[in-house]
Amino acid sequence: MSATARRIDELKAEGRAALIGYLPIGFPTLAQSIEAARTLIESGADILELGIPYSDPVMDGPTIQSAVNVALDGGTRVRDVFTVIEAVAGLGAPVLVMTYFNPVLRYGVDAFARDLAAAGGAGLITPDLIPDEGAEWITAADARDLDKVFLVAPSSTPQRLALTAAASRGFVYAASTMGVTGERATVGAGAEQLVAATRAAGAARVCVGLGVSRPEQAAEVGRYADGVIVGSAFVKPLLGDGPFADRLAAMSAVAQGLAAGVRSARTGAGQTA
Repeated sequence: MSATARRIDELKAEGRAALIGYLPIGFPTLAQSIEAARTLIESGADILELGIPYSDPVMDGPTIQSAVNVALDGGTRVRDVFTVIEAVAGLGAPVLVMTYFNPVLRYGVDAFARDLAAAGGAGLITPDLIPDEGAEWITAADARDLDKVFLVAPSSTPQRLALTAAASRGFVYAASTMGVTGERATVGAGAEQLVAATRAAGAARVCVGLGVSRPEQAAEVGRYADGVIVGSAFVKPLLGDGPFADRLAAMSAVAQGLAAGVRSARTGAGQTA
């Protein structure tokens, strides 16, 4: 069993979902992104997603795009993700890389899998890669014992759900709504149904992302999903010109609030794991 799956199952046995936190590498600087990743884990993130900055982020909303642009302007490169992973891999949270697939292709698929495993990474989340076009990555990941996290959406057909569930390792990423990342007033109304349908299609673990930014939303999703994925709400406090220590403290406060929301999700009567 992968470290990611094992961590999710451990938390499920404790009666709660996992809090999965996303941060882009190289933002505001490479060293500061390591500090932010450490702080996020220490503040309650159970699993970490590290994003590789990319110039055409079709799934990223304005908050993450702003951070990614800073990272790219600062000279962040694909290989820098391994430096960040090595710095945080021993902190107790499995570390996944969230990336569009073109940077992996340019790096070399097998070489990327080799270096990811060597750095202590758990696997990849690939938002723009579908399993039927991912044979090279699937082969490389299986050879290195890495997770392959593919996405499903409210528009996914039963056949697509089954194909994705069979190809994924670690968990299946359920996008709560059609669109880009970002903070929203409500989580997609079809998210719970999508989780149920993905489980019915064979997925052992389903985690929900897109739109979760407040403790009550984390609690809502944590009642039915195996993991609650948060990105923009963690990145937003790090934007701006204030002292980085203050921005880190603000992000930590957000993380602690969301972690508390996740932990409270299944404490009420009638709520199920």
